[in-house]
Order: sequence, then structure tokens, then C-alpha cells
Amino acid sequence: MRMLLNIFKSIFLFVFGGCIYCLIEMLFRGHTHFTMIFVGGVCFLMCGMLNEVIPWEMPLPEQMIICAVNITAVEFVAGMILNVWLNLNVWDYSNMPLNIMGQICLPFSVAWFFLSAVGIIMDDYLRHWIFGEEKPRYTFRRRIC
Repeated sequence: MRMLLNIFKSIFLFVFGGCIYCLIEMLFRGHTHFTMIFVGGVCFLMCGMLNEVIPWEMPLPEQMIICAVNITAVEFVAGMILNVWLNLNVWDYSNMPLNIMGQICLPFSVAWFFLSAVGIIMDDYLRHWIFGEEKPRYTFRRRIC
């Protein structure tokens, strides 16, 4: 029964994160692509899993850096598959500064840093409210002993 609950929780969070990502993209770009449900879902799960692996005492800004790097990596892999290999042209950052092959760029990595805070906190509270997990708590800097 516990395994089924974990599967349901993962599916729920994946779909929730994918849909929220598509909604954000619709608000800012005016359109999205169905594949972004999968990319957004993977990124949301990755951000959410952070507090399942690391202690709550890790400062939120450090968690955000880890998430931004992970999201940028997912975006690069997804971009290479969707945009380069399959020619779907879902996005193109070629005109953005400090881009790599038009698939990732520094300005969007910075954006992922800030958006990851929303993802981390949203995931933690969904886990708490819906699945009865531990109430989230955050720190913003490391304690100096």
C-alpha cells in the first residue's frame, strides 16, 4: 500500500509541476508545447526531491542553486532531443547572451534560480498538506558554530 501511495504521490507531483510550468510559460510567452508538461514535471520532481535527500537545515539559497543547475541540465538534454534531434523548435535561445547551442543560456539559468524557490516551497507544502509529510521549515544561511 505504501508503494502505491509513493507512486501516486510522484505522479501527482509530476503532473502538477508540469501543468504549473506550462501555465507559467503561457503567461510569459503566450504559448507552450505539450512536451513542456514532461520537462516541467521532471524539474518539479527534482526540486521537490531535494528535501527528501538533504536535511532541512540546508539554506534555501543553496537548494535553489542546486535546482537551477539541475533544471539547466534537464533543459539542455530536453533541448538537444526536442529541438535539435526531433526538430520541434520548442525554444531557441540563440539570440540570448551566453547561450550554449541555443538550448540553454545564463539569463534563464538565473530565472530558474528564482523560480526554483517557488517549486521547492510548493512541493514541500503539497507533500505536507496532501500527503501528511513533515511541515516544511527553511533557513536562509548556514549556522556558524
